[in-house]
Amino acid sequence: MSDTVAAPAEEAPKPYAAEIVEIAKTIGAALLIALVLRIVLFQPFTIPSDSMEPGLLKGDYLIVSKFSYGWSRFSIPFSPPLGSGRLFDHSPLRGDVVVFSHKLGPKRMDYVKRLIGLPGDRVQVISGVVHINGKPVRQELLGPTFDPDDPGRQVMKVRESLGDRSWIALIESPDHVGETTGVYVVPKDRFFFMGDNRDNSLDSRWPDGVGMGFVPKAEVEGRARFILVSWTGGAELFKPWTWVTRLDLRRLLKPIR
Repeated sequence: MSDTVAAPAEEAPKPYAAEIVEIAKTIGAALLIALVLRIVLFQPFTIPSDSMEPGLLKGDYLIVSKFSYGWSRFSIPFSPPLGSGRLFDHSPLRGDVVVFSHKLGPKRMDYVKRLIGLPGDRVQVISGVVHINGKPVRQELLGPTFDPDDPGRQVMKVRESLGDRSWIALIESPDHVGETTGVYVVPKDRFFFMGDNRDNSLDSRWPDGVGMGFVPKAEVEGRARFILVSWTGGAELFKPWTWVTRLDLRRLLKPIR
């Protein structure tokens, strides 16, 4: 007499509704992880204007460190009203390239500028030279060039140095509006920002509503660390060939100074 082994019963297929629930859970978990990473660690930003040329160009896709300065309500999408303070607050340093949320006119947007003045600093621009607390920021003239976004506009390329940090700025003329100013005394919990493309930047040299004015610390979102990728002239979503043909490999993973 031979023993017979019963075949294992086939597992009943999951109902269609249960499969949909499982897929939804997987997608929800992935989105939650992405949201946490976006809030806590890094966030991508695109460059919308030419105010930070020549270091940052239109079409640059930046990676911003969210944990460099701590977190505020502006670190969270849609900036929910959770208070005006910062969690694990770390002060930025002069010369940092900072991304912040600011309301210029009726609409709040993200901006990227270079931090020039900390709370308590006295900032003044005299004939194109930035002075901080009475001391000029060191400048080295590098010669004339043309605005990367406006080839018909000639500007002077200068290297500015602050301590052991340096960057390139563009100045159209020492006599241009905004190149000689009064003294700005930066209030408590506020920052003074300027664009590197000095004569093509609405920044803290102009009062809030016209330019940035003094930017509240709470609006700071993070420090711009490096250029992930860049497209000359910008890639177009519905023209996939531009994702390759306009890719600028020279700016791939380029650190931001």
